[in-house]
Amino acid sequence: MTEQKFFAQPNETEWTELAPGNTRRVLIYTPEVMQVEFGFDKGAVGALHSHPHIQVSYVAEGSFEVTIDGKTQVVGQGGSFIVPSGLVHGVVALEKGRLVDVFAPHRADFL
Repeated sequence: MTEQKFFAQPNETEWTELAPGNTRRVLIYTPEVMQVEFGFDKGAVGALHSHPHIQVSYVAEGSFEVTIDGKTQVVGQGGSFIVPSGLVHGVVALEKGRLVDVFAPHRADFL
């Protein structure tokens, strides 16, 4: 069994390019929960999608147009949003920004 990791430092994980202007890095996780940082250039899109995980997102930098279940709102730095399991959601970066997402349970597809 792998030893449980309790701490994560920013230089420990690599960024993965998902699409032009859109990057991701998994910060830390257990089977029950995962924390992931996403980077967006201005105008980059997190395409509409859904997944069975609950997602809580914090806008660490920038401003995003966020759509959840057909409802759209602008969420700026310091704001948060939650996506219940199975709902269609996506974002558009209105300026360069970063989201810190927490997923429960962890997203095995990100590992």
